[in-house]
Amino acid sequence: MSTPTIRLRGARTHNLRALDVDIPRDRLVVVTGLSGSGKSSLVFDTIAAEAGFQLNETYPPFTRNRLPRWSRPEVDEIHGISPVIVIDQKRLGGSARSTVGTASEAWNALRLLFSRLSTPQVGDSGRFSFNLPGGMCPTCSGLGEVVTSAVDRFLDLDRSLAGGAIRLPGFGNGGYWYRQYADIGSFDPDTPLREWSEDERRALLHGGEAAARLGVRPSADYEGVVDRFERIFLHTSDELSERKAAAIREFTRSSPCPECEGDRLAAPARTARLAGLTIGEMSRLEITELARVIAGIHEPAVAPVRDALVRRLRAMCDIGLGYLQLARATTSLSGGESQRLKTVKHLGSSLVQMLYVIDEPTIGLHPQDVGAMLHLLEELRDKGNSVLVVEHDPAVIAAADHVLEIGPGAGAEGGRLVFQGTPGSLADADTATGRALRRHRPLDRTPRTPRGSLPVRGASRNTLQDLDVDIPLGVLTVLTGVAGSGKSSLAAELVAQHEAVVVDQRPVAGNRRSTPITYTGIAAPIRRLFASRHGVEAGMFSANSRGGCPACEGLGVLRTDLAFMDGQETECESCAGTGFAPEVLEMRLDGLSIADVEALTIGEAVERLPSAAVRKELAGLEAVGLGYLRLGQALSTLSGGESQRVKIARELRSAAPGSLYVLDEPTTGLHLEDADTLMGVLDRLLGAGHTVVVIEHALEVVRRADHLIDLGPGPGRHGGRVLYEGPVAGITGTATAEALAAS
Repeated sequence: MSTPTIRLRGARTHNLRALDVDIPRDRLVVVTGLSGSGKSSLVFDTIAAEAGFQLNETYPPFTRNRLPRWSRPEVDEIHGISPVIVIDQKRLGGSARSTVGTASEAWNALRLLFSRLSTPQVGDSGRFSFNLPGGMCPTCSGLGEVVTSAVDRFLDLDRSLAGGAIRLPGFGNGGYWYRQYADIGSFDPDTPLREWSEDERRALLHGGEAAARLGVRPSADYEGVVDRFERIFLHTSDELSERKAAAIREFTRSSPCPECEGDRLAAPARTARLAGLTIGEMSRLEITELARVIAGIHEPAVAPVRDALVRRLRAMCDIGLGYLQLARATTSLSGGESQRLKTVKHLGSSLVQMLYVIDEPTIGLHPQDVGAMLHLLEELRDKGNSVLVVEHDPAVIAAADHVLEIGPGAGAEGGRLVFQGTPGSLADADTATGRALRRHRPLDRTPRTPRGSLPVRGASRNTLQDLDVDIPLGVLTVLTGVAGSGKSSLAAELVAQHEAVVVDQRPVAGNRRSTPITYTGIAAPIRRLFASRHGVEAGMFSANSRGGCPACEGLGVLRTDLAFMDGQETECESCAGTGFAPEVLEMRLDGLSIADVEALTIGEAVERLPSAAVRKELAGLEAVGLGYLRLGQALSTLSGGESQRVKIARELRSAAPGSLYVLDEPTTGLHLEDADTLMGVLDRLLGAGHTVVVIEHALEVVRRADHLIDLGPGPGRHGGRVLYEGPVAGITGTATAEALAAS
């Protein structure tokens, strides 16, 4: 009997080159290849998208409009797919109300136990919900903390308004709100604020009676800087952009709620006890300890709820999340932790013949922890499901039943099937992955010599146990240890005690109009090149401004609302999908229109564009291995690894001399061969006199460290100690040492 397959013919999504492939079902299949080669285009944007689209089509129109939207992929033929469950590497994020307990649904069961068994009796389970009016603390509305404006940081008193005295983004000279203060006649825009009267400064910040006493009174609808900042940045339901989030971090303070002290709950729920603990105290226990406490509750009436909760908690422990607490905010989780938390929800499912599509499940995992994740994937497969995994980790590739490699290169040089077969055959193949798997790097490299050190003293954040460490200057230091051992906490302490440039795992922020060049600030000089050549304003060469096509408003597509049916997007005929007005497309720079420039790859643009300044900026993107990306490519089409490197390129191009760089798992989404490119970037930083500290599990990076700080021995309260400090070659007796020896 032949093996059932997922059959694709003529797949052309993004950079796929009319790909034909048959993928075996009911197997653990790993799809690998260079970053940007087309793995995600095949797995997520073709297979998962078509499966999701077809499933949605089975529902009536009213229901479809409330389901996630799937864009139908460019493919001639696709058969053998089944309902899909996508587990990606995006952070859970959510609102400030989202916790590990609510995201895992363990909190619901815990609330139910307390409503039935706690003393004194409080009422139904809603009384233990910080998301419902009857249960939330009235002071903080269930958030557990209060956020207030750090007004003392808003103003630079030694500057005038015209000189940038208001430090908030958008309020400085030329900013959107600057004229609301500088041009109303009530304030002198050219006098430093230190020379203003106290009333004038109070009026600027708060308005009110102080504004009424000014010589020239503002209009009745005048809004002080503080009120405007809080309305725009704090009292909004909009999803926070990276810029807004950074402003909130810089210009606000948060502290535990004075009433509930972080429990989030109203007084009655805070007093109820079960097994000697309040629900707030239980939520702050590590999940391993909480599972033990709940298992010790012997009350037949709640046995089904207790058993279900214990199974969920133990499943979280099995995949390496036992060091978390239910009270932990999901916004503080790494991408890997978020992914594992999403995965655990499917372990108890009785569904079979499903298609699980999982993106790099080993992100954030120490090599010692990978085995538990592999067991989870195998369990999903053994229940009768098809498991399709995008992955670079050699251990996951070796455990696969079947492997596909997409390549041979990235971008336009990828999109082809270059290998299909068993993991053993891949190790002998002449492909990027095959060559990387055969490569062995010794540990006996000579480390760089530091020129001093940065002291970190009394580090006790989260689970750190009052650590004192010294970070050597001018070299590459790698922080290692099992997941939850305290690496990120130590890095946070380093940043708190010393000024640093941080490149973390937060996703690239942007909208459908954002491209790599707008995100990194390269678009403006390109537009100025065109503007100077033709004697017009630079805004003429922005599809988001005066140069946008009037028919499609600069989007390049027209969306047709079909009411109760799915809306349709079609290419705009007026601009041929470029987003630019016809008269703009007629203006050329060395034979290229602005649309032609956006269609260039970064590598081509470095060769063809006449400005040395533009070429220098683009060289930063090329240096991190993104030369194949097109200048106008939407950020939403980039893979996780590509997005991370766009962010790294932007951060690395503005380095002050002797800077400290702290990078959080920069190999996220990177193929083994791409890690060499990343190391080249770090080497150039070090060669320029900077100091680099990296949190990393990838052994390709760990073995090339000059200095290693290994934390552990376990996660959570079992970690937080320094197990080893020194050169890589000297490490012994730890989980990291064992992983290095086995690689």
